[in-house]
Amino acid sequence: MRITDQIMIADWEISESFTRASGPGGQNVNKVSTAVELRFEAERSPNLPDAVKRRLKRLAGRRWTNEGALVLFVQDTRSQARNRELAMQRLHDLILEATKTPKRRISTRPTYGSVKRRLEGKKVRGVVKKLRGKVEE
Repeated sequence: MRITDQIMIADWEISESFTRASGPGGQNVNKVSTAVELRFEAERSPNLPDAVKRRLKRLAGRRWTNEGALVLFVQDTRSQARNRELAMQRLHDLILEATKTPKRRISTRPTYGSVKRRLEGKKVRGVVKKLRGKVEE
């Protein structure tokens, strides 16, 4: 599977297993294994740069295993072939998203007006709290 010009995923890095899916499908649900569990050995992949692996791990979240594999479980449709296509597409999109380097945030100063408004709000709150004290007779 080709992700970018530099990144190509080999067949040995991806394994699929099929299980019976939940949801609609009538009797077909009990007989046919349509759900796809796609497993991509991302940590062992020689084609992924380390920076892409780190971003992929962050994007994957709970789908990342302790062994360094990315597991996608798809049971959206009643068709096994369509679920396989969806799983491969999701893997492709996830890796493609991980190849994009995030933009560095440039910190900016607050505007003069926003500082004034914040300090004015603090003064008002201080007065309100001061008035909550004990009433002297």
